Amino acid sequence: MQTWKTTALAVAAAVGMTSVAVAQEREQIRIVGSSTVYPFASYVVEEFGATTNFTTPVIESTGSGGGMRLFCDGVGVGTPDITNASRRMKPSEFDRCMENGVTEITEALIGSDGIVLAQSADNEPLALTREQILMAVAAQVPQDGEMVDNPYTNWNQIDASLPDREIEILGPPTTSGTRDAFEELVMEETAEGAGFPEEYTDIRTDGVYVDSGENDNLIVQRIRENKDAIGVFGYSFLVENSDTLDAATVDGVEPTTETISEEEYPVARSLWFYIKDAHEGVIPGIEEYVSLFMDPIMIGPDGLLIEEGLIPLPAAQSAEWRERVEDRVDLTRSDLEG
Repeated sequence: MQTWKTTALAVAAAVGMTSVAVAQEREQIRIVGSSTVYPFASYVVEEFGATTNFTTPVIESTGSGGGMRLFCDGVGVGTPDITNASRRMKPSEFDRCMENGVTEITEALIGSDGIVLAQSADNEPLALTREQILMAVAAQVPQDGEMVDNPYTNWNQIDASLPDREIEILGPPTTSGTRDAFEELVMEETAEGAGFPEEYTDIRTDGVYVDSGENDNLIVQRIRENKDAIGVFGYSFLVENSDTLDAATVDGVEPTTETISEEEYPVARSLWFYIKDAHEGVIPGIEEYVSLFMDPIMIGPDGLLIEEGLIPLPAAQSAEWRERVEDRVDLTRSDLEG
């Protein structure tokens, strides 16, 4: 297996140092990115630190978009080696990487996850449609043939079958892959059928939707404190807090491992990480960390991460991605344009 494609000397030159000095400068792998992938990657990080002779990597939850920006800043010890993402890299992000000299990237698909709308388990069960969710979060809604500022403050104003309860949605910020996926799978997919003139993804800023940062654990805590609140986050956080939280059904489908993996649950997305190939052979342990993450012991159908809430890929797809990563197949712009 080719472990790195750009020489250590080239990496060193990018930061004005010899390759030996670069290796001495940073002995730890640096990982950034998605808050949704964070608990899975953190598990691998801890296992890697405990079972190998390498220093435990440093991992930060910066959001998918924030991680991509850091990752694509360039090559060198001041930039991350790996970024996690709860949606695929955008062509515009790929272009920025190329412009900044990050020209050799390996893409890894690890599994899937559902985006849930969770509430306190003390509430009555909640059944929502994507159209109702759209009407709750959209900055403007159609009324009498015109787009007006969203007037809805209670759920039963949207539909009389919904509870007489204040709408308060605690959700991810614009840097989050969860936010990107939510906008695409809930808002874009239903806007036309709900009377919007075109695809619509503008989320209201009047305090009904609360940007709650990249720490999903804080959203969980706020739901426990406010029974009216509904949190938007990854299925894995629901699994971790199933004793106190309950998820709404969406379009009549409950989020479960089975409904997400079989693509029955309508708000599901893929989980990824991206490797800066130029850093392999310079920052110690990248190859070994990646191999551990992609191993069936972690992401296979009986893998350790499944217990943490990861939804595994079908066996054939998982084997294909493991081979792509082992061979360090270069990501191309055309891969992202489909």
